[in-house]
Amino acid sequence: MDSTPPSKSIFILSGQSNMAGRGGVHSRKWDTIIPTECEPHPSILRFSASSSWDTAVEPLHADIDVSKACGVGPGMPFATALLPHLPPGSTIGLVPCAVGGTAIKEWERGEKLYEEMVRRSKEVAGEGEIKAVLWFQGESDSLSDDAASVYKMKMEQLIRNLREDLQLPSLPFIQVALASGGEKQYFEKVREAQLGIQVPNVVCVDPMGFSLNEDNMHLTTESQIKLGKMLAQAYLDNFYVSA
Repeated sequence: MDSTPPSKSIFILSGQSNMAGRGGVHSRKWDTIIPTECEPHPSILRFSASSSWDTAVEPLHADIDVSKACGVGPGMPFATALLPHLPPGSTIGLVPCAVGGTAIKEWERGEKLYEEMVRRSKEVAGEGEIKAVLWFQGESDSLSDDAASVYKMKMEQLIRNLREDLQLPSLPFIQVALASGGEKQYFEKVREAQLGIQVPNVVCVDPMGFSLNEDNMHLTTESQIKLGKMLAQAYLDNFYVSA
């Protein structure tokens, strides 16, 4: 009987501020409230900026998105919701890469953020299986027609690039459609692009209508918990194959 524990199920968390997490952030300060769905668990690990695996604690992106106040994001509630569905003894590894205020052009191959995401992903690839990328970005591209008009093309290229650079041609992507943004017409254009991406192994979840912080841009802690559960269900429904 094989008693070898399962390897880590690794998930890349990337995009901009709503993936990095601003739940509970008010006046640029996090309220430090940690809901049950975000409490540390010995089987949920986080790959730190210094390349060590540690027990995951909020804010997951505190040493990644360093120029902003980070709070609760969707990563911990995602992992908490997913863990009971995995085989006994499983470990989830979260790899935070999101940086607030970033546009899709900053995630092109050759740009610092993209290359850092690739580097961190390659670092962990030998320690488990990269199961999916969770991607929440686009608010910065909803500020102009020029950016919104090319969003779909650039997002599809990012998916192709990352799959190629990680040598994972079928790597699942779970994208989050915008729940907030800039100018309404450009916001709608980015959402349309996100919901309309037709690339294999890419699904999109839609948190439209979820409650926002007083800045009308960032998801509240409650909304981040709902989003995390939504992402976990999307992964289970579309990509999870039980052992």
